Amino acid sequence: MSVPEHTLDRIVIVGGGTAGWMTAAALARFVRNGRTRIDLVESEDIGTVGVGEATIPPIVAFNSLLGLDENEFLRETQATYKLGIEFDGWHREGSAYMHPFGDYGRDVDGIKFYQFWLRLKASGEPVPPLEEFCLSAVAARKGRFARPSPDPRTVLHSMAYAFHFDAGLYATYLRRHAERWGARRTEGKIVGVNQNGETGFIESVTLASGQEIAGDLFIDCSGFRGLLIEGALKTGYEDWTHWLPCDRAVAVPCEATGEPIPYTRATARRAGWQWRIPLQHRIGNGHVYCSAHETDEAARDTLLANLDGRPTAEPRLLRFTTGRREKFWNRNCVAIGLSGGFMEPLESTSIHLIQAGISKLLALFPDKGFNPVEADEYNRLTIMQFEQIRDFLILHYKATERTDSDFWNHVRTMSIPDSLERKIELFRSKGRIFRFEDELFGEANWVSVLLGQGIFPSAWDPILDSLPQDQVRRQASVVHTALHQTAEQLPTHREFIARACAAEPA
Repeated sequence: MSVPEHTLDRIVIVGGGTAGWMTAAALARFVRNGRTRIDLVESEDIGTVGVGEATIPPIVAFNSLLGLDENEFLRETQATYKLGIEFDGWHREGSAYMHPFGDYGRDVDGIKFYQFWLRLKASGEPVPPLEEFCLSAVAARKGRFARPSPDPRTVLHSMAYAFHFDAGLYATYLRRHAERWGARRTEGKIVGVNQNGETGFIESVTLASGQEIAGDLFIDCSGFRGLLIEGALKTGYEDWTHWLPCDRAVAVPCEATGEPIPYTRATARRAGWQWRIPLQHRIGNGHVYCSAHETDEAARDTLLANLDGRPTAEPRLLRFTTGRREKFWNRNCVAIGLSGGFMEPLESTSIHLIQAGISKLLALFPDKGFNPVEADEYNRLTIMQFEQIRDFLILHYKATERTDSDFWNHVRTMSIPDSLERKIELFRSKGRIFRFEDELFGEANWVSVLLGQGIFPSAWDPILDSLPQDQVRRQASVVHTALHQTAEQLPTHREFIARACAAEPA
């Protein structure tokens, strides 16, 4: 079968790292028409950010779609499993809650289980914390793990998980697969971007060696600088620091100590927060902070004073501006990864946004005609997703009772987007959450954070009033017992890794 003339001849990916090699691997795997060539240009002299080591459950499907063997992937990237995120000190100093993956309990007649819990809580019943009704949270607290059962009748079917992995090793692992599938890598530093004088479309990039690489579609994975999307196309950037004021991070790995916990920890600090991401061979740590309220030196000292093990490298300082490009797809250029926008890794969304950008590009894949309707839809969907995630992150800051610093006083009293205000007020009324289109975070996610941050509804959903209190209490008791019995029977996280996917000693 002949390939149509309007099919793309060449796709040029600018930049490697996680974004570049995820994109190259996916395109090489699925754009296999015998005509379209996929080239990736990167320079070993230009480093990558590489601190996005915690993920959320959709990464499991992405790896599976590529045909990657999960055990091999875990070994190659020194990965551990992740069942959720623990937030320490976010509601108030000394508080802690788990935002787990997966749903709570078992729905009855279309009624969400958390509504049963809200009714028991409001009635003064001695009900356990909501996290004890989610298998992922219970297993995380017990340090246990197993993959979900394919049998929907089992409790283990409800287990949801993601990974902690070394982003640099993941890029290397994907590069190996991408090149095996036909993607080609060119080493070189780009010194020029050549555009069509009439359309403004990018026609080629020039390397320091003088080599010129032409293409039909260009994908900007160059990181914060946005070499193509901003440097050449002057797309513009929407700044969100008035809602998410943290603008710097200092990151450092340390020696692994003790059992690897199957969850990420986010600990609130005086002017920001600290992440802890356990891998097989080390622990990733970072302190995200607002430079208007904390000096670089103080932030570094706070991080180093709160490590579980000896640092294994010098701390690295990162500067960023939270926000997004005005367009993610401009002319014949698509920005994926940090070149498109940045949101702090509070809910581990950085790598997911790369994945989502790739998925939308494949769903709206262009030909040489570059119909604007495809770019418009890509931009509409991506902007909506960024704004939905933005609102979810803002919630963590806005819904706090901390008064111990100017930073927390600022975020607690700041104005917030109307879209988030509506969500909070709807939940305050009767505990209801509504998702919009394909919103990433679902009801259980919003409920976890809203309740964890101290926002409780004034009433439960009145549709529950038809159920006797004894039935509600019994339903909660049965679920609680089944979840805890199941979790106790699982292997420890360390045992599961040792049996299935232990990496070679570093």
